[in-house]
Amino acid sequence: MSWLFGLRKGPGEGEGAPHQQSGNFEQGAGDHHAGAGAGGGDGSRSGAKGDTPLPSKMDAYRFDSAALERAAKAARELESSKNAKEALELTKAHETTLQLEHQKGIKQYEAHTEEVRLEQIRASHEEKRKTLSEETKQAQQRAQYQDQLSRKRYEDQLAQQQRINEDNLRKQEESVRKQEDMKRATIEHELELREKHDVKRVEAEARAKAKAERENRDLILEKIRVQSAENRTTTLESIKTAGSILGAGLTAFINDWDKVTAAAGGLTLLALGVYSAKMGTGVGARYVESRLGKPALVRETSRLTFFETLRHPVKNIKRLFSKPADALSGVVLKPDLESRLRDIAITTRHTKKNNGFYRNLMMYGPPGTGKTLFAKKLAYHSGMDFAIMTGGDVAPMGRAGVTAMHKTFDWANTSGKGLLLFVDEADAFLRKRSSEIISEDLRAVINAFLYRTGEQSKKFMLVLASNQPEQLDWAINDRLDEMVEFDLPGLEERERMVRLYFEEFVLKPASQGGYKRLKVDQFDYGAKCTSIAAKTTGLSGREIAKLGVSWQASAYASEEGVLTEKMVDDRVDDMVKQHKQKVTWRVEDEQQYRKNSGDRENAIHNVQESTAAERST
Repeated sequence: MSWLFGLRKGPGEGEGAPHQQSGNFEQGAGDHHAGAGAGGGDGSRSGAKGDTPLPSKMDAYRFDSAALERAAKAARELESSKNAKEALELTKAHETTLQLEHQKGIKQYEAHTEEVRLEQIRASHEEKRKTLSEETKQAQQRAQYQDQLSRKRYEDQLAQQQRINEDNLRKQEESVRKQEDMKRATIEHELELREKHDVKRVEAEARAKAKAERENRDLILEKIRVQSAENRTTTLESIKTAGSILGAGLTAFINDWDKVTAAAGGLTLLALGVYSAKMGTGVGARYVESRLGKPALVRETSRLTFFETLRHPVKNIKRLFSKPADALSGVVLKPDLESRLRDIAITTRHTKKNNGFYRNLMMYGPPGTGKTLFAKKLAYHSGMDFAIMTGGDVAPMGRAGVTAMHKTFDWANTSGKGLLLFVDEADAFLRKRSSEIISEDLRAVINAFLYRTGEQSKKFMLVLASNQPEQLDWAINDRLDEMVEFDLPGLEERERMVRLYFEEFVLKPASQGGYKRLKVDQFDYGAKCTSIAAKTTGLSGREIAKLGVSWQASAYASEEGVLTEKMVDDRVDDMVKQHKQKVTWRVEDEQQYRKNSGDRENAIHNVQESTAAERST
């Protein structure tokens, strides 16, 4: 309410603007407010003309009676006005607002003070933290320095102890060496004394013996003469007695013809018995070997042998009562190849039942594509025995290879069920005789093989497997009735194989349990098998089977025995990398082989030309 006392004057008042004295109090109040606002803008009570001098500092302490009169007048006007109460409330509200603004300023000051205090506390804490960090750093450095000192002290102690030990060891070695030298010198001295004593003793004995012989020479000679005469007389009498006895016996034996005949017959029967026993034993041994044994060239066979029956009786009994299975069960091949092999299996089975001639078969293709597996399945399906021999075993036998080859075919002809003779790696010994440089022993083995396979047989079926069929001799190709190519599996076949081996090596062991149960992590097995099949382009069936074994091994090698998706992918990447390395090696080997083959053919051609030139001359 400072405007009531004239402390604030508006510009209207300073300029002499008249105040309206009307009955409308609102207009009067407004005029007073306007005057107050204008007066605050001037603050010197000067008029518009500016001729009034500026007040001094003492003017603020002087009492203005005109202002008091104005205040009284304004109070009377307020009392007589009908808006007095509203003006009072407005004034109170204005004062309340000022107080709140003042309190707000106080609060802001207090907040600022608190912020300053918190900043000081924060700075103090930061300083303490830095101090503590520096102390910790210094403590660490001090500890490290002390540790270095202790380590150096310990190393010095170790070095000193080592030097002491070396000195002690050197002293001990010197002491032992001195003792050994003393012992050796003592032994040498003893041996020298003993040798001198023995020499003296021998010399004394020799002198005594020589003296005795000289003194008894006549007696010794007489004794020798008497012993010689007695021995001669005894020998002559023994010869005369033996001759008279043998002569009398021989004369009696010759004069008695019955004894002569009996002796001759006995000697004849004895010789005949010895010869018959020797030949019979050989024939029996060969028969037993052909029936119960196994030839040296046969590595594996399903045919029952005596020793195999004794070793695995339960297994062989089960095999006797087992029914023929499907020839393609567990074998994943391309559809057209499966159809063709199924026809071969059906044909072979009916040939066995009708006692017909077996057809010889050759299977060729990259390694690991299922040739050996199908041969075994074919034998089981047809009710035949199978025998597996490898071509690499023939060449090292040398001259014995021909005999071993004949024994193998003789043994095959004794099979009562029919035998499927599977020759793996046939190109190892059945090479071309015209273009290959082979030994005479191997050439003789090839001739023996050709002789035994020249005609169709009802006893055995010949199945050859080769990775390089172009190297086989032309006579071998002439003895084959059908040739089947086993190619690398395609995408569909690889996916079937991956699913088959994943189930066989991972899922079945995980469901069966055991000493260390195999567990499989949760992931989409079907989608994973599909992606693996897409990654494994160029892999053979054997390599995919090994991939399944590697999954199982990885799970067993882990701590918890759990096969995770990452482990599966890692094994697949390793197998693909290894396959690429094998392919690189094979390409380099083939290039080197072609180069060597060209050089060898050139050498053969030069030898043939030189031979022809010599013949012409």
